[in-house]
Amino acid sequence: MVLATTLLAVRDPHVTGSYGACPLYLLTGLWCPACGGLRATHDLANGDLVGAWSMNPLWVLAVPVVVVLWGRWVARASQGRRARPAPAWLAWAALVVVVGFGVLRNVPALAPWVLP
Repeated sequence: MVLATTLLAVRDPHVTGSYGACPLYLLTGLWCPACGGLRATHDLANGDLVGAWSMNPLWVLAVPVVVVLWGRWVARASQGRRARPAPAWLAWAALVVVVGFGVLRNVPALAPWVLP
């Protein structure tokens, strides 16, 4: 995770073609929930919270959660303890949030706030 973030901090995904393009967007013209995630990560790694938010607000909100959960997993693993599985409702809630964000991304009236 640290190596990938370092790569994104150094190699700018804002440059067209630097990392490719979203296959869903190329095939359908629809923005997926992850579109702009690489650019948002690059902006976060370089301290540009506003730029990151404009690329993918869901990812900006998810990053602290992912980092904390990863840190807890590493801490438990280093002590030889197994991680507890997440409750099923949490997976369903995450799915609803991601799909909902994907739908909202493609509502033209919301474009100024949710499109990368």
